[in-house]
Amino acid sequence: MAVPKRKTTPSKRGMRRAHDRLQGNAYIEDAESGELRRPHHIDLKSGMYRGRQILPADED
Repeated sequence: MAVPKRKTTPSKRGMRRAHDRLQGNAYIEDAESGELRRPHHIDLKSGMYRGRQILPADED
């Protein structure tokens, strides 16, 4: 049966776990309206996606 030769140090353990954290959501500023939106998502206020009208504009 395989047994580890040495105890893993806290430093090595931390280095291994360095990429396990949750990432925050990315937002970009829309070129047309200036509102923040998620990349590759429809802008819900204007209804535009990649320069095309997909949904009717939201009337506030």
